[in-house]
Amino acid sequence: MGEKKIHNKESFLKNISLQLGRSKPVHVERPVWKHQPQWEVHKGASKDELVEILKKQCTLNHTDFYETDSGHLTEVIEDTIRKYEGKSAAVWDDLRFDEYGITDYFNEKCSDGAFSCHRWDPKLGKQNIVLTEKADVGITFSDMTLAESGTVVLMSGDGKGRSISLLPVTYIAIIPKSTIVPRMSQATREIHQKIEQGEKVVSCVNFISGPSNSADIEMNLVVGVHGPIKATYIVVSDK
Repeated sequence: MGEKKIHNKESFLKNISLQLGRSKPVHVERPVWKHQPQWEVHKGASKDELVEILKKQCTLNHTDFYETDSGHLTEVIEDTIRKYEGKSAAVWDDLRFDEYGITDYFNEKCSDGAFSCHRWDPKLGKQNIVLTEKADVGITFSDMTLAESGTVVLMSGDGKGRSISLLPVTYIAIIPKSTIVPRMSQATREIHQKIEQGEKVVSCVNFISGPSNSADIEMNLVVGVHGPIKATYIVVSDK
């Protein structure tokens, strides 16, 4: 789930080219389209306006939505866990939990033994998945947030296991206000720019829009099919 090195890339592409009847891979220039309406949606919207767009979309995504500041963030988390009747949590090994005082909050909350919290530890390997699956609540930060679709973008890594947002029955996404962008266009552009600049990009990027749901059976929407049945987004003013 961390950063991966690509092995045998050239031989892999050469084999595909041979199967297509080509002697070698063909370099394709990315086209520049005359019309690019994807950049016009919510163009120029302020962060406050994007928050309102995100809030509205959350009602359509069956996602609870809260706004707060860093000083009251742990109170909102406490209220949300209580609403979920949670007795345990699983969280990322992410410095933002320390910076926003959440780590101290959980250390105190777990001190009496009535509540437990597992922080993802790469050294534990698959045991992380076992412990996360038993947790009532999974909590992560959002790395980018798409206002238009109510989507949090999670960059999985060594301390940021994707199971945290997938296995517990309920999920909380903490959204720093600065991470909110209009739509998918901005998120994919940022990822592409990182790659073009030679930066290492994680092998797993999750786009999550509220609780799990499916309408595959007779076009009837069912929420909570293959993951968290409830989700909460907490937008917090950046520290």
